[in-house]
Amino acid sequence: MCIDYGGKRTGIAVTDPLQIIATGLTTIATKDFIPFLKTYFQQEQVEKIIIGMPTNWDDSDTHATPLVKRAIEQLKKNFPSIPVETVDERYTSKMAKDAMLEMGLKKHQRRDKKLVDEIAATIMLQEYMQRL
Repeated sequence: MCIDYGGKRTGIAVTDPLQIIATGLTTIATKDFIPFLKTYFQQEQVEKIIIGMPTNWDDSDTHATPLVKRAIEQLKKNFPSIPVETVDERYTSKMAKDAMLEMGLKKHQRRDKKLVDEIAATIMLQEYMQRL
């Protein structure tokens, strides 16, 4: 599972059991993050959680980095048996918007920030699996 954590919305992507392809699962309100995962983990087996870590070009923290670090603490506290790993999330939103354009989505669809977050999580997960 991969998470694109944000202040308002959180995009979530998952992979098939053979870990071949990443698929967007959903985008949820960030306030519902832990309750959503508790319900999801009761229904599905998750081996690892990948979460995008926002950093600047010089690897310094962005305004969103503390939010993600707190989310990681919540994940470890609520789901201690599931390992959490961070990945670089630089450019994933831009890549998601470019992918939406390539898919031929209409302008109003490309403005849907929920879809952008879900696709960004999918891109991060697919890149992670390709590196393994």
